[in-house]
Parts: sequence; C-alpha cells; structure tokens
Amino acid sequence: MASWKAEYDGRVRSMEEAIRSLPKRAAVVMGMASMESQGFMSRVHEFADHFDHLRVLSCLNMKSYPFCEDPSYQGRFMNENWFFGPSNRQAAKLGLRLVDFIPNNLHQAGGNKIRALKAEGATIVYWGPVTPMNDATGFLNLGLSNVYEGEMIDAADIVVLEVNRKVPFLHGDTQVHISQADVVVEYDADIPTIPVLEPGPVEQEIASHIARLVGDGATLQIGIGGIPNAVAALLSDKKDLGIHTEMFTESMIDLFDSGAITNRKKSLWPNKFVFTFALGSRRMYDWLDGNPAVLELRGSYVNDPYVIAQNDNMVSINTAITVDLTGQVCSESLGPVQYSGTGGQLDTHRGAQKAKNGKGVIALRSTAKSGTLSTIVPMLPEGSAVTVPRQDLDWVATEYGAVQLLGRTVSERAQALISIAHPEFRAELTAAAEKLGYL
Repeated sequence: MASWKAEYDGRVRSMEEAIRSLPKRAAVVMGMASMESQGFMSRVHEFADHFDHLRVLSCLNMKSYPFCEDPSYQGRFMNENWFFGPSNRQAAKLGLRLVDFIPNNLHQAGGNKIRALKAEGATIVYWGPVTPMNDATGFLNLGLSNVYEGEMIDAADIVVLEVNRKVPFLHGDTQVHISQADVVVEYDADIPTIPVLEPGPVEQEIASHIARLVGDGATLQIGIGGIPNAVAALLSDKKDLGIHTEMFTESMIDLFDSGAITNRKKSLWPNKFVFTFALGSRRMYDWLDGNPAVLELRGSYVNDPYVIAQNDNMVSINTAITVDLTGQVCSESLGPVQYSGTGGQLDTHRGAQKAKNGKGVIALRSTAKSGTLSTIVPMLPEGSAVTVPRQDLDWVATEYGAVQLLGRTVSERAQALISIAHPEFRAELTAAAEKLGYL
C-alpha cells in the first residue's frame, strides 16, 4: 500500500521555523472560532521582530492573544476580523489600532476577501488546524469549520496546516490533501468550547411565540444563545424537523435524541444535518466526530440564500440587539462600536423567506439594561449597523408576541412593533412615532 508519510515528513517544521518562514508583510488567514489556529495565534507575537506588518485575518476569536490585545504591538500586527469576540471588543473599545472589522455576509466572506487581497497584490497565507493525516490516502480533515477555510486554501500563496490530534473528523467538503500544504506544524490543543446558555423565563416566553411558527416537517436554522436554546426546548414534540444551518448547536443533538429531528422530510439533502461550522461543548464535538449523518459544507454554499431557499418550510431563527419602528434591525453594534458581526443572519433570513412556506424570524427581549431601556426604538442609535434592512424583515418576536412585517406600511409596522414592546414603553414609543410622522 502506498504511503504519503514521506511527503508529510518533508513538510514538518517547528513553530518557530514555520512563523519565520513567512514573508515580512503578508495576510495570514486563520481557521474560524473552534478551529482558530491556537498555536500560531498564541506565539506569533514572540516573533514580532521578523515582521514589518502582518495582517492576521480571523473570525470570532475564542481566546485571548497578545498580538491583537497588547498595545506594544500596534503597527506590527493588525487583526482583521469578520466577527468580533470579547478580546476584539475590548481592544476596539480602548481605541487600539490592533483590530479592524470586515463587514460581510457570511456566504460571501471568503470570496470577497480573496478578491480584495488579490487586488492589493497581498501575499495570502492560510494557516489552520486539521486532523492528523491518513497515511494511506494523504488526506487531512478541516474539522469543525469550513466557512471560508476551503476557499482560502484554494486561493492561498502559502498553506500551513496546524495538525492537532484533538480536531474531530467531520464528513462533508472537509478534506485537504498533504500535497496542498507547503508547511506542516504539529500543535495539540484542546478545542475551544462554549457553555450552554440556560434560558430564563423571558427567553422561554419569547420561544413560545416562535415555536408556534414552526410546523412539523420544517427545516431549521437556529442561532446561538438563550432564546434559540429556549425555542429548541419547545420543539421536542414536533415531527420530522430538519437542519440546514450556518452553525451546528448543542440543542440540535437534544432535538435529535428526542425524535423531533429526523431530517427525513427535507427537500434538500434529506437525511443529513447540513451546516458550515460547529461551536459548543466537548460532548457536541464527540457526537459530530465521524458521524455519517452530518455534512459540513462550504459557507459559500450552505449560506447562499438561493441554496437555503431550496428547503421547503424553512424557518430561520436569529437574535437582535435592537429594532426600530420601521423594521431596521441592528444585531451587531452598540451605536458605532462594533460588538459582533453580521455573520449569516441576513443570508439565512433572506433565504428562509424565499423558500416555499418559509419564515425568517428575528427575536429579542423587549428591554435591556435590567429593564431600563426598550430594545424597540423610534430610530436606531446614531452609527448603528443595519444588519437586516427593513425591506427584508419578516417576523419579529419578543416575550409579548410575534408580528409579521413583510408588505406592511411604515404606520402598520410601527403599530405592530409597539404592540410587542414592553408595556412600560408603549406610550413613549407611540408619541415618538407620531412625532416622526409614522402614525
């Protein structure tokens, strides 16, 4: 039997050798979230003297890394990020020129960035974690994320694979061959996990309104957080649900175990969980590892609204920070301060609406800051990013009900949204709507 081990061994370098082999100016793309390149990201600052200016592109940093948080590295490193995590928020809040945000829709994130980098003449490096190689075939596996990773490997000038024995093997468009790699670095690290957010009474009430919109045989996209978890908990009595989602979440395993998810009635990829990345617990990663019922495909496919729309009875459930009275949704910023990112929210919301009998749902608590602020507002705060434009907004749900806005006038929208705002703010919102000429 032929073996690719010699090819592999010839590419193995130490972390120091691999980092110092990079150009002094380059754009280095990391794997995403659970598949971030922990070896590179935790040590690249040690070799700051090697670089003139290194752009490190990542998405939802899960851990704390000096290269994008320590002020002493300003000018030497820049972390360009598609979706801010806690460390990026803090650096941005402090005004450090170490982080920058890349506005994007998830299904276009990789392709758009590749085009921009090539137009600039930048050297593109992909550096991401993979499973150990199958010696007989020469294939390694991308593990828990293929949002943009596959595209970047195809486009990169230099490919560095960070082999981690703790990366799970996932079925789908997840294979990368050793012949595609220029350098291999061996670095074992635990895969980042996140806790399951237990829904409180308010989330459970919001979920009750959303659950009524989900019929038997629906295909779901469920986001992350207390509200989506609460929705999932209320769907266990449904029949033949399917999954076509950006992110695989813990609640999907629970719904499968309860018998609610079978994937059998899906009109696209029946019998398969379809997603583009996974982030959750060790239990989830073990469940996904080698599971033939899951299919992790590229984000450019999974999140394409035209692909999503091929799922009959598609329901997309996402959360927001605030919604104005005309239906503009902000899910990613606090005024002009970037908090998270668009991610796949607009992709899935649009795709669900285009599906036969589909629904796009945006959910939020009616108040914030311990009930002192209404999340339904006359106008978005100055500088807020519009994640879902008002002409795209379908359903909105709070703990006070769910309303559909498509096809409604501004006046009708304002009245509908006020009806699901917290009662203490309804008079104030009505007065503001009248002043703005909405009512």
